[in-house]
Amino acid sequence: MNPPMPIPKPTDVMLQMAGGFQVSQAVYVVAKLDLPTMLDEAGGPLTVSELAELSGAQVQHLRRLLRTLASMGVFLLDGDEVSLTPIGATLSRNADDSLHAVALMWMETHYAPFGDLLHTVKTGEPAANHHLGKSFIDWVTENPDRAQLLSDAMASVTKGLRTGMFDDYALPAGELVADIGGADGSVLVELIKDLPDRRGIVFDLPPVTQAARATIAARGLDGRVEVVGGDFFDSVPAADVYVLSAILHDWDDASAVRLLQSVAKAGGSGARVLVIETVVPDGGEPHLAKMSDLTMLGMAPGMERNRAEYESLLNAAGVGIDRVVPTSTPYSIIEATVA
Repeated sequence: MNPPMPIPKPTDVMLQMAGGFQVSQAVYVVAKLDLPTMLDEAGGPLTVSELAELSGAQVQHLRRLLRTLASMGVFLLDGDEVSLTPIGATLSRNADDSLHAVALMWMETHYAPFGDLLHTVKTGEPAANHHLGKSFIDWVTENPDRAQLLSDAMASVTKGLRTGMFDDYALPAGELVADIGGADGSVLVELIKDLPDRRGIVFDLPPVTQAARATIAARGLDGRVEVVGGDFFDSVPAADVYVLSAILHDWDDASAVRLLQSVAKAGGSGARVLVIETVVPDGGEPHLAKMSDLTMLGMAPGMERNRAEYESLLNAAGVGIDRVVPTSTPYSIIEATVA
């Protein structure tokens, strides 16, 4: 019989939480140096010296970094040899569930603004706005490299955290499906790829749409999916079914209602609306939505919401909830209809 696992002391737990910023930077460094991809492509262990030479890092400093991350389960160290664990493998660019782009995006776009989180809690202004001098989305889209980084990260989330989300899910009837704020188009592609009678529109800000064109071309859907640039607060294309995937959580209630009103006006009575979000459970149990809400607190005027809060938003825009479909992922699909 194995001895019981020791219960960590409260001080140990708090030290780990308070020092988490160091770990996130260490993870960023190995992702930026692409060490997990190198190990993945090598098909086996590499020495610290080999990794240092391949990445341009200093051997001694890299060894210390890897030793720390190995203690957290990211790597395995056997003498001087380094191997990937399943956790570390998620940082390989080649992994099906790769979080490489997410690790880069969080550290290069979110990390510094989060230093102003105290300002948010005291004033209500998002830390990103205070730190950047403008909204996060304006700051991202004014730079093509940052826009691409965001698109790559969102594609990783779709491929990783949302894998299997649409398994056995039946898309509501309607020939034309519009993905509003569709980024790289990966969600729309997953929804209609096996439905040849459906056509699609990926609608997003012009600086973001190039990524969608590449995704659609790669999946051979050029003839069925159109990419349209614009501002969804002004207007959106007419469609039978609208998809809002991880969009409403970016905005405060008033802005979210404006967006839903834009959709309702374009779609007209009977148009279907699919809101794909992490719905906050009412209990105190851990849930991705609660950690995601912390991201929203620092980076955007929006928030994660529970079912009642989503119902209130939709009703205010003249859209009624039909049902909430749980999935095998932390995300739910809220099906609704324009009145």
